[in-house]
Amino acid sequence: MDPFVGSTARETVERVAAQLGRSAASADVASYLDQRDTLRHLRRRFLVPRVADLPQADLSLVDGSQECIYLAGNSLGLQPERARTYLMEELDKWAKTGVHGHLGGSRPWAWAENNIEGLMADVVGAKAEEVALMNGLTVNLHLLLLSFYKPTAARHKILLEDKAFPSDHYAVESQIRLRGFDPEGSMLRLAPRPGELTLRTQDILEEIEREGDSIAVVMLSGVQYYTGQLFDMAAIAEAGQKKGCFVGFDCAHAVGNVELKLHDWGVDFACWCSYKYVNAGAGGLAGAFVHEKHGRDIKPALLGWWGHDLKTRFLMDNEMQLQPGVSGFRLSNQPVLLVCPLQASLEVFKEAGMPALRRKSLLLTGYLEYLIQHHYREDPARPHAPHVRVITPSDPRQRGCQLSLCFSVNVCRIHQELEKRGVACDMREPSVLRVAPVPLYNSFGDVHGFVQALGSALRACGAL
Repeated sequence: MDPFVGSTARETVERVAAQLGRSAASADVASYLDQRDTLRHLRRRFLVPRVADLPQADLSLVDGSQECIYLAGNSLGLQPERARTYLMEELDKWAKTGVHGHLGGSRPWAWAENNIEGLMADVVGAKAEEVALMNGLTVNLHLLLLSFYKPTAARHKILLEDKAFPSDHYAVESQIRLRGFDPEGSMLRLAPRPGELTLRTQDILEEIEREGDSIAVVMLSGVQYYTGQLFDMAAIAEAGQKKGCFVGFDCAHAVGNVELKLHDWGVDFACWCSYKYVNAGAGGLAGAFVHEKHGRDIKPALLGWWGHDLKTRFLMDNEMQLQPGVSGFRLSNQPVLLVCPLQASLEVFKEAGMPALRRKSLLLTGYLEYLIQHHYREDPARPHAPHVRVITPSDPRQRGCQLSLCFSVNVCRIHQELEKRGVACDMREPSVLRVAPVPLYNSFGDVHGFVQALGSALRACGAL
């Protein structure tokens, strides 16, 4: 029996528990699933911090020699094992060859990022020529909006989530002001229904149908950073384009997390960072996508030397031969030291493949949800008892590996107590803990250990 294929996570966990003659909450279930995980060897491709190295760990509560329970890949992914090797290769090349490193070695600095764009394209479901690795996420978003946002008196609105990630909100607001419009009337912000925390696909599509004639750009997240909701990008792209809108996505929390098919879905443009699920390190090299259908009609508003055709770039004649599509949006050469860790991570993605990672993710995240509900769900018979509520959609098709947990008790104290116990996860005000079991390097044992540590943290806070 392959536990990673076919059944829902709940069915799988309960079937394994019955087979073992154990409770579904037993550590033996986690051990069974880990032993049958064909991707478990990938954990060795990453450096997992030791508890003793975590600044907030309390070594009277946990063994400092153990690896920490790292469930913060939605904020910063772990360091790929090969990152240091690749960085040292480039530092050595610089030391030994100086300027000649621009054209020599396995990563010529003049086009190092081009060598791994095919690997990145595989992760986002695009053609290599539709992807560029450059800049940071917000820089790329601005560059793309400068070309795709073409407001008119009749069509000037940008549709985004009411609680979009701050950098997206600021970028959209400033782009609207730059074109002489008022964000108050041109930012169309989608909010969940009263009493709900996530957006219904039906409501998104109905808003596009209702307001589409006044919308210039639909600009949403792929995965919503706070709730962990995965949007139906294919349906949104189709609906927006049917109304004459350009449709783009910030895929910062989606890339490397869920299967993307940006080309097949016909998405007009997208951008993403690489330091979360793609594990390229803080401030890592970001990515941009422009669909090939726009290769000739959408041109960059700002030009730079690196947008010039590589074959004639160094003729220095100051007559722009613009590369088509997203390649023309390049402004300058990228830091090779940022290329190195990204390459190290993308090679692991190539080895694993996104379909296999997604299969594991569905079970791993479902297992976390199952244990949370088993131990800490709200009990109507005990209305004042502390509880944990998962606000991320329960439908696996509407989420990646992040679950956002909402607590009935002070989340800051819970987070502090978890950190003392060697757990790394991410808190967001006012009451949410974001927990991400990443299939590249997290285990079912990690998930089980987290839930046990959570119980200990709740008891330490007097909540259990």
